[in-house]
Amino acid sequence: MAAIVEEQVEILSARRMAWLRFRANPVAVIGALMVATVVLAAIFAPLIAPFPDHAGAVIDFRNKHAAPDGTYLLGADKVGRDVLSRVIYGFRVSLLLVGGVLAIAVPLGGILGLLAGYFTGWVETLITGFTNVMLAIPPLVMALAVGNVLTPSLTNAMIAIALLWWTWHARLVYRVAKSVAAEDYVEAARLAGASHLHVLCREILPNCIAVISVKTTLDAAFIILFGATLSFLGLGVQPPTPDLGTMVADGRQFLPEHWWGVLAPGFAIFFATLGFNLLGDGLRDMFDVEV
Repeated sequence: MAAIVEEQVEILSARRMAWLRFRANPVAVIGALMVATVVLAAIFAPLIAPFPDHAGAVIDFRNKHAAPDGTYLLGADKVGRDVLSRVIYGFRVSLLLVGGVLAIAVPLGGILGLLAGYFTGWVETLITGFTNVMLAIPPLVMALAVGNVLTPSLTNAMIAIALLWWTWHARLVYRVAKSVAAEDYVEAARLAGASHLHVLCREILPNCIAVISVKTTLDAAFIILFGATLSFLGLGVQPPTPDLGTMVADGRQFLPEHWWGVLAPGFAIFFATLGFNLLGDGLRDMFDVEV
C-alpha cells in the first residue's frame, strides 16, 4: 500500500514539475494564450463577429473596398463584406481543417508506428518501407494533385493533406515504440503472459503520448499554412465560405490601394501559426522530448 501511495506521489510530482516548467516559459504561455484566442474566436464567431451574416453570400456594393473605420474595423472586401467578420469565421474553417486532418493522420500514423516498432520481421519491413516511399513524395505536390482531381472543398482539402501527413506520425511513433519495446519491463510483461494488445496499449502507447502531443500541436501550424496555400491556389475551401487563404488571394488583386484585404487575413494566418508553434515548443520543453 505504501509503495502504491509513493508511486502516485511521484507521478503527481512529475506532472507538477512539468507544469511548472511550462508555466515558467513565457514564450509557451504566450503561445497558449494565442491559441486560446484563435479557438475561442472560432467557437464564438457568431457572437464576436460584428456582421455574422457577412460570412455568407452577402453583397453590399455601397461599401465595396470600404477603408477601416468605426463600422468596418478592418475594412470591407471587394463586395462590401466586413473583413474582420470573415477573418473570425476563417479561424473556424482553419481549425476544422486542422481537426479533420489530425483525426485521420494521428490515429493512422500512430497505429502503424506502434505495430512497426513492436513487431519485427515482415511487419516492420512492410510498414517502414511503405512509409519511406510515401515520405519521398512532396506533400504539396500530392495535395495539389489530389486537389486537381477532386472537387475543391473543405473535406477534399482534408483528404489531400492527410494522405501524406500520417507518415510523419508513423515515423515518430515507430522510433519511440522501437526504443520502448526493448525495455526490460516490456519483456517482463511478455513473459508474464500479457497479450500483444495489452503490451501495445498499456506499456508502449503511454510512452508515446508526450511526443504525439507535441507533434500534433506543431502540425496544427503547418496544416493551417497548407490549407491556406491550397485555398490561395483555388483548390481548398470555395467561396462564399470565408477562408484565410482565399481572402489573401482575392485581396492581392487590389494591392496596394486596398491593402487591408491582404493584411488582415495574412496577419491572421501568421497569428495562428505562430501561436501553435510557440505552444508546441513549450510542450516539447515541458515533456522534455525530441520531435
